[in-house]
Amino acid sequence: MRLANKVAMITGAGSGLGRVSAQLFAQEGAKVVVTDIQESRAKETVALVTEAGGDAIAVKCDVTVESEVEAAVDATVAQYGKLDVMFANAGIPAKGFGLTPFEDITEQEWDETHDVVLKGVFFAVKHAVRAMKNNPGGPAGSSIICTSSAASLVGYPGFPQYGAAKGGINALVRICAAWEIGKYGIRINAICPTHGMSANFILPPEAPVLGKSHEEMAPEWIPEHSPIPLKLPRPPRLLDNAYPALFLASDESMYMSGVSIPVTDGGTLAQVAIPFGDNWRETMTEQAAKGIMGEAGK
Repeated sequence: MRLANKVAMITGAGSGLGRVSAQLFAQEGAKVVVTDIQESRAKETVALVTEAGGDAIAVKCDVTVESEVEAAVDATVAQYGKLDVMFANAGIPAKGFGLTPFEDITEQEWDETHDVVLKGVFFAVKHAVRAMKNNPGGPAGSSIICTSSAASLVGYPGFPQYGAAKGGINALVRICAAWEIGKYGIRINAICPTHGMSANFILPPEAPVLGKSHEEMAPEWIPEHSPIPLKLPRPPRLLDNAYPALFLASDESMYMSGVSIPVTDGGTLAQVAIPFGDNWRETMTEQAAKGIMGEAGK
């Protein structure tokens, strides 16, 4: 019960990582407020939580509208008396999912992405801090987690506005931790998923919730065929991203603040782009023996 006696609000919890995190947080003892722009999805998540013996409520919330975020936080406090954990998770992909050339991105498309991905996180953090400062016993020990992305750390082709917004989250986390909210005893961190993210992410909001990652939706999982350096017998799952969020929500991360942690990358971010191939060592040995490696191979 790593979140016993804690109250957590999760944005974008009607599907994907948000839904799985709501279930996991509740299993670990938290009372959970499930928010989503699709109210029906939020209610479905609450049903899953309560059927498993958890305690949760659903609140419709469009994170691009500050008054709705504020109302969701107020509803959390009204229902449970406090807010210990804010998981600012809601996000959307870039329109066209990377097919629009950078020079053809419109101002509207740029703003649509930033309104949800970055401004929505700002609203969630802002109103979480206001509520946490009024917690019974004080705000110390409260935790804010933001869903960033590996796109904030490395370049994803076709996703400049998405990567820029996620990079803004990382900067917000650093600044808030260093200069703004640490003085209250509130910590803030971000997770940066690479793999194991929801297959629903690229689908319309009204699509059925699949509850699986992109990798899990493949016909079969063959580790040797995966581009992920870490070879494991199963594909990355949504839970592989939810567990790091759980750690940051729990008291186990009490002295962590201001960091954006790559999760589920499996070594992807550790490798260079040079195509060495599986037999790179043998190839380089042969080339060295023939004296053809040149300066680039030394």
